[in-house]
Amino acid sequence: MPAPATPTHCPYCSLQCGMTLARAGRVGIEIGVWNEFPVNAGALCRKGWTAGGLRGSRERLTTPFVRDRGTGELRAAHWDEALDLVADRLRTLQEAHGKDAVAVFGGGGLTNEKAYLLGKFARVALGTSQIDYNGRWCMSSAASAADQAFGVDRGLPFPLADIEHTDVVVLVGSNLAETMPPAARHLDRLRERGGRVVVVDPRRTPTAERADLFLQPVPGTDLALALGVLHLLDAGGAVDETYVTARTTGFADVRRAAAAWWPERVERVTGVGTDELRALVALLGGERSGRRPRVMVLTARGAEQHAQGTATVLAWIDVALALGMPGKEYAGYGCLTGQGNGQGGREHGQKADQLPGYRMIDDPAARAHVAGVWGVDPATLPGKGRSAYELLESLGVGGGPRALLVHGSNIAVSAPNATRITQRLESLDLLVVCDLVLSETAALADVVLPVTQWAEETGTMTNLEGRVILRRQAVAPPEGVRSDLDVIAGLASRLGSPAAFPTDPEEVFAELGRASAGGRADYSGISYARIAAEHGVFWPCPSPDHPGTPRLFADSFATPDGRARFVVPEYAGPAEEPDPAYPVHLTTGRVLAQYQSGAQTRRIRDLADDGAFVELHPMLAERIGAADGRPVVVRTRRGELRAPARVVTTIRPDTVFVPFHWVGANRLTNDALDPVSRMPEFKVCAAQVLVPIPAPA
Repeated sequence: MPAPATPTHCPYCSLQCGMTLARAGRVGIEIGVWNEFPVNAGALCRKGWTAGGLRGSRERLTTPFVRDRGTGELRAAHWDEALDLVADRLRTLQEAHGKDAVAVFGGGGLTNEKAYLLGKFARVALGTSQIDYNGRWCMSSAASAADQAFGVDRGLPFPLADIEHTDVVVLVGSNLAETMPPAARHLDRLRERGGRVVVVDPRRTPTAERADLFLQPVPGTDLALALGVLHLLDAGGAVDETYVTARTTGFADVRRAAAAWWPERVERVTGVGTDELRALVALLGGERSGRRPRVMVLTARGAEQHAQGTATVLAWIDVALALGMPGKEYAGYGCLTGQGNGQGGREHGQKADQLPGYRMIDDPAARAHVAGVWGVDPATLPGKGRSAYELLESLGVGGGPRALLVHGSNIAVSAPNATRITQRLESLDLLVVCDLVLSETAALADVVLPVTQWAEETGTMTNLEGRVILRRQAVAPPEGVRSDLDVIAGLASRLGSPAAFPTDPEEVFAELGRASAGGRADYSGISYARIAAEHGVFWPCPSPDHPGTPRLFADSFATPDGRARFVVPEYAGPAEEPDPAYPVHLTTGRVLAQYQSGAQTRRIRDLADDGAFVELHPMLAERIGAADGRPVVVRTRRGELRAPARVVTTIRPDTVFVPFHWVGANRLTNDALDPVSRMPEFKVCAAQVLVPIPAPA
């Protein structure tokens, strides 16, 4: 008889598509459809269909490794030896240099249970304030903007399928068709029923090919474009004055700011023609339909990964508020979360400034509540630490941490200005990495600990809709591999932690629920049984008899007075503009077959791995003498990358594109930070492109 199939979810993006898993052969996994899960209704992208490719791989780690101080090489070690070594060195470093000498770096792909326990481990077992995670580089600008405008951050405040029922959807900096293909069907269904799709992107992507209107701004100018939209909406009488008066505050200041962004000025800054800008405003304001349409504005990394990312998102939220959309059925503003648990990962304690339930760590009431759940004195909890990039930049220098524990992140590939960050990792007294494979970061480590992958463990994730879902264990992990929960508990015990660290994921989730109770992200009414019975539960869900909250803001916003906030966004442009030495814009992003740093997908044989490439326009190629398929060099003030050219007409002539899944792209990117979210400016910097001189024969 065939092995029974286990319903679970994909290990990759924030859709968390439903799938089934069954054992195939001795170590293989067979992936099947789970039609009942509503987010994808059985559809999967090629990454999902091939997700079992690491199972049984020769590159899979199945034993701890410790770096031999004599030879400098990694050697196999027993678990007790590795954990004892780590605990002893952590204790020694903290005794000599203080609690903050040890730092923790998490990931947006960790389950809620792991993210929660990692935050507890940092603050209770280690007593360090130095914890952050790679989600700081994914959602932080949208999160800080939503907090300011609405009082709460949930990527989509409505189910994803609502896209099909709006009238106009505006995608700003999103290549939905490649980054989360099963979601693109909602765009198709929207258009089938007469709705319109607008795409704003410096590249004509497969998503842009689905658009009724495509705007191609200069990278880093989405904020100016939004101000131009606000200007024309106001000038044309398309602002919903009744909604603005009844449900918002602050519009008068935004109106004055937008008045300075007339169409000709917007065109000079963004490169978007005045006729294109007016066409967008006509769609949003209903000039072509004769009625006020329902509008949905969705941002993604293209708009957010900037030194002005928070202000850019606020500007597009201002557009949605001016139209009266947030809280209206099938309308509003939302953010398309990137990582699998980018939402849940930031709600329960991985961020430097947060405690579980999306509580702030400097709030005395929040500290008292969470400390009570943990059974410790609130005064013993550390305060706010450094944000992700600032934490990494401080490693091994001055008063910065001297040891780093990494869970679920490949920093050496994914960090901006990656050469500098790699140097900081190499300067540490102790680097410990938990991973499935010997990633580029794990290869630098003093201790590498092999941990379970998604099919081998149970735990919850929170997808882009705020839907808490359950990943179920389908197969046993290889002998010698442990869960991150076991690693955390083992270290906590060795360090003499005053609090207990359970290893059963359902027990951890129940504790997470108690810690989140009363917070903005309240999970206290959610259980594994409810998730299984209801195909996921939307937070906030404050009690077992609460139905969950698929849609937010229908009656009020999560602000003290219940009103949304207009916030004035001031345009300053990219932190690094082109100049004669670096005359073009560089932008980065994803490709269909790869995911994040590629640590998993680059090791799956059925996924195309052609390596990095440089996408450039024929006009630029002709000017520098580049040819399709031939190598070019992209150079910025931080580093350079050599890769084959792809000459295409779908990119702006003043811009080049490099995917970030391979080593090299983030050696180029700018580490300028958003002043609010501390998001680095991944999406634009000044670059030069040249054809390398052939080596002499």
